[in-house]
Amino acid sequence: MSMFRASKLRVLLRTGSLEAAAAAKGELEELVKKAARRETNRLYRTVCRWWKETEVLMITGATTGKVEANNTAIKNIKRTALGYRNPAKVKSVPATTSLNRVCLEAG
Repeated sequence: MSMFRASKLRVLLRTGSLEAAAAAKGELEELVKKAARRETNRLYRTVCRWWKETEVLMITGATTGKVEANNTAIKNIKRTALGYRNPAKVKSVPATTSLNRVCLEAG
């Protein structure tokens, strides 16, 4: 995708009103039609598919960033509580515990 189309997408996302965003989306659509490339068509389909969510973002400014940061912090606290910093070890703990339980029950 050329830098011009990428910059049009950035303009679309930075607009201050829904009307300006709709106009920028129309310009992007025209550029995509002119380009007639699979990559640009896919980009435009993605923009259209997520348009309602994009409008909500423009109106409210709400993102999932804080939620994702909290989830990451909780994961790190759980790892530290178990005494592990390596996620691979955390994943192996339940398997080892289950194996020990089976061996104890069988023996």
